[in-house]
Amino acid sequence: MTMITDRSATPPAGSAAADVAGDGRTRRDVRAMVAAYVSLTKPRIVELLLVTTVPAMMLAAGGMPSLWLVAAVLVGGSLAAGAASVINCYIDRDIDQLMRRTKRRPLPTHVVAPRNALIFGLVLAAISVVLMAVATNWLATGLTLAAILYYDLVYTLWLKRTTVLNTFWGGICGAAPVLIGWAAVTNSLPPVAWGLFAVVFFWQLPHFYALAIKYRADYARAGIPMLPVHASTRRVNAEIVGFTWLTVLTSLAVWPLGMSLIYGVPAVVVGAIFLVEAHKLARRNARGDAVKPMRLFHWSTTYLTILFAAVALDALI
Repeated sequence: MTMITDRSATPPAGSAAADVAGDGRTRRDVRAMVAAYVSLTKPRIVELLLVTTVPAMMLAAGGMPSLWLVAAVLVGGSLAAGAASVINCYIDRDIDQLMRRTKRRPLPTHVVAPRNALIFGLVLAAISVVLMAVATNWLATGLTLAAILYYDLVYTLWLKRTTVLNTFWGGICGAAPVLIGWAAVTNSLPPVAWGLFAVVFFWQLPHFYALAIKYRADYARAGIPMLPVHASTRRVNAEIVGFTWLTVLTSLAVWPLGMSLIYGVPAVVVGAIFLVEAHKLARRNARGDAVKPMRLFHWSTTYLTILFAAVALDALI
């Protein structure tokens, strides 16, 4: 009798089937590596930053600015934000492997080598600054470079690991895209630009404190002094509510600086909902009830998106 062996699972080396299988694996490997590098740029954060940049440009221009300028700022801003995030991942690779939320990132899992990540981040940063210099002006370019340096050298290397005020001071670079977008259009920073900057700056506190409540144990394990890790529940609640009020009041203070009811009415409505959600979270937290901080986290994102959509619509109409 002749034994029949099934060789279909492992095609002979050099055969056409083996070449096809190898090509398939290569394509999958390339896609996986590209996805890993893209994830280092934290695309969701980039998207959120761009939500504030374009409306600020539209308000600065009193309508729709040059599409070429918008495209250049969007690309340059995306590359700058991505570069800052990649370098942040490089610096934080030691603590990322300790946190449940971040331990599957490409550096803790060794999908991307640290040196390669650093080179990738620096290249993105260089391209973004050069693009902004060519397409905009020195004010917008300087702000772009300053935001990258501040986020990685001041916030990530120093503030994040040393003080419970890390989120507060870190908010400067998070709100910078508003100023960058405005400066790209007018080469100036009038009070209304600083007002929108302040809205985003104050907004980041309740937004990120909600996230820190959710991942309090993670931050404690990694030794990161986020406010909910080291401060009392009473203080965390007070800051969430207080900064939500500051966000909403600042958004209303911007209203008379050149905007109409098209901006004002949505600002009042979504601001009221934001306040209700912040107070609800604080009350539940104070009573020791089951807390769902991500409800406030996600709603805060919706709030900012609607508010700046109203800025854009007001500028157009």
